[in-house]
Amino acid sequence: MDKMIKLIKNANVYAPEHLGLRDILICGNKITRIEENIEGYDDLPDVDVYDARGMIVAPGLIDLHVHVTGGGGEQGPSSRVPEIALSELLLNGVTTCVGMLGTDGTSRSLENLLSKCKALNEEGMTCYMLTGAYQYPSPNLTGSVIRDIMLIDECIGCKVAISDHRASNLSCDELIRLASDTRMGGLLSGKAGLLTMHVGLGRNMLNDVLYAIDHTEIPVKTFLPTHMGRNIPLVSQGVKLTELGGRIDITASDPAISDKSASEMIAYALRSGAAPESLTISSDGCGSQPRFNEKGECIGLDYTSPKVLLIELKNCVFKEEIPLETALMFLTCNPAKVIGKEGVKGCLQAGADADLVVLNEDLDIVHVMAKGVHAADQGTALLKGRFER
Repeated sequence: MDKMIKLIKNANVYAPEHLGLRDILICGNKITRIEENIEGYDDLPDVDVYDARGMIVAPGLIDLHVHVTGGGGEQGPSSRVPEIALSELLLNGVTTCVGMLGTDGTSRSLENLLSKCKALNEEGMTCYMLTGAYQYPSPNLTGSVIRDIMLIDECIGCKVAISDHRASNLSCDELIRLASDTRMGGLLSGKAGLLTMHVGLGRNMLNDVLYAIDHTEIPVKTFLPTHMGRNIPLVSQGVKLTELGGRIDITASDPAISDKSASEMIAYALRSGAAPESLTISSDGCGSQPRFNEKGECIGLDYTSPKVLLIELKNCVFKEEIPLETALMFLTCNPAKVIGKEGVKGCLQAGADADLVVLNEDLDIVHVMAKGVHAADQGTALLKGRFER
């Protein structure tokens, strides 16, 4: 499927709502029609036709939390995680991601992050970025968080860490000021204006966030706490945030690294009253997975991959018995709303970007399309970064 016009026939379409059997017409990088039967294109020489009979077609996945330039560093320079490759994202169904810095905002620079985001966009997928890092005051490129969001096309918000021994322990007033600047940058640029907050295991949890919402006029959706599946008390407090109209992001886990399942925490949040629309799942791809003892000493380190998103999607459906169209929301239309791209990303509808995944009945990836280009086929990357072998 490498021609400008593509017709996908007989697909079991999840948009992510279940539409049933549909044909999908793609022109360039956009979806132009989704109908029960699209005729008149099959015999044209400039049209690629693909029969998706027996297959599920869903939107390409959106990963809200990827350390595209690598994370880590908690055990010194040799523990810095490598940057991610384009093919690793696409082979795991990720067609849109948000890149950010993490613990290390010194040797990992925003200049490098911006360049990596531009590279991924040039190479075939869609990548946005957050300014800032764990540290406060927030590192930036143009002199302020507001200016970064306004003046850098790829920048849609800011990153900071709270309730973590690796964070700068910013005060509640400093959090309010940072959220205000992020909100203003979003308003002036027409972007999401998103403040993504790494939430650690600290006893303060989301208390400062809830205080800011209660004592200021900052919209609750400015705040996106992530890693919210660390334990039941934290996800329970996150449910309270969703009741105020907020959203929480739960980090997917690799069973080889962690026994904490995002799907279990998602199911718990739903049972506790969280609306499905308020939940997202991200991978923390190429972010470190350090293990600390009671003294705060790092005693082990690993890192994760976007492959965990499909693991958690399957767990949601097959273990937690969450309907597929609901489980897909956490990885498609919900994160699209978070980044201000509703109707463009994370959905299958006329006018949306032609980002999609083809899945078999076991929810394994068969094909991936990014920006209307066939990017992965049967586990083989068709789109690769310039220096990938």
